[in-house]
Amino acid sequence: METRQNRTNKNPAKPPWIRVAAPGGDNYETVRRLKTAAGLHTVCESALCPNIAECWHAGHATFMILGNGCTRNCRFCGVAGRPKPLDKDEPRRVAKAVAAMGLDHAVVTSVTRDDLSDGGAGHFAATIKEIRKNCPNAGIEVLVPDFAANRRALETVLAAGPDVVGHNMETTARLYPTVRPVADYRQSLALLCTAKRINPECITKSGFMLGLGETMGEIRQTIADIRAAGVQVLTMGQYLKPGPQNMDVAEYFSPEIFAQLKQYATEAGFALVESGPFVRSSYRAAAQAEALGIIRTPKSGKTNPGPAACGQ
Repeated sequence: METRQNRTNKNPAKPPWIRVAAPGGDNYETVRRLKTAAGLHTVCESALCPNIAECWHAGHATFMILGNGCTRNCRFCGVAGRPKPLDKDEPRRVAKAVAAMGLDHAVVTSVTRDDLSDGGAGHFAATIKEIRKNCPNAGIEVLVPDFAANRRALETVLAAGPDVVGHNMETTARLYPTVRPVADYRQSLALLCTAKRINPECITKSGFMLGLGETMGEIRQTIADIRAAGVQVLTMGQYLKPGPQNMDVAEYFSPEIFAQLKQYATEAGFALVESGPFVRSSYRAAAQAEALGIIRTPKSGKTNPGPAACGQ
């Protein structure tokens, strides 16, 4: 693997490959209007995802449930605000939005809600069930928090029957106290292992960021740990500082390094690997679902097939 050109510095200059398109276009506005009218949050906006223009233009969005306020204070995350009382109608509105957008594959994530006895697991399950009811042919992918190591919470989510269960490692073991001070590396790995033990048929997925100060050896070890947990789908992307209150970027990795890491992870045994500067957890999730045989009805050549794809 090639030697990195840009060694760790505080706030290094953005390289030329860190450029994103400005949001806009008909599909973008359609997605924005739908989620606004439904009173929903998307991780695309709340976490300041760099792919929002690309994904919304394609008619895709990742819904963020359990509100827009988190009980944790991870230093990489752009989500801010205090948790509010649970909106019990949110699962129904998410499902209606999935139907209105004609999604073949729905992706749902959340903030962390340590203030709830089940960490929001019941809300995840209700959302999955509502999507199944409204869109029986759609694939469903959930990206869950660690539920504070509550196995019963994880069982609740898995019992609802998602096609993909994801939980992100986010960074390497050494950096957890700095990057995710309220989380635990081994606990997150254990969640991925437990999900596979509860339901061996469920596809599991994880990912982490590069550019927080990790070494190449630590990156390889994290890849190996995630694979040893039985995870089939891996995502790796560049950390980009979302706001002034967040930690600085330590290093920018070139597209060539990401390509080499993809090859390394593929050879380690992952079924699918997404690796690139702008890769995020749900990036190309629908294409992954199609490759994994999750999507039940093909798109028939359409970019956005409309509500008929959801059996409406």
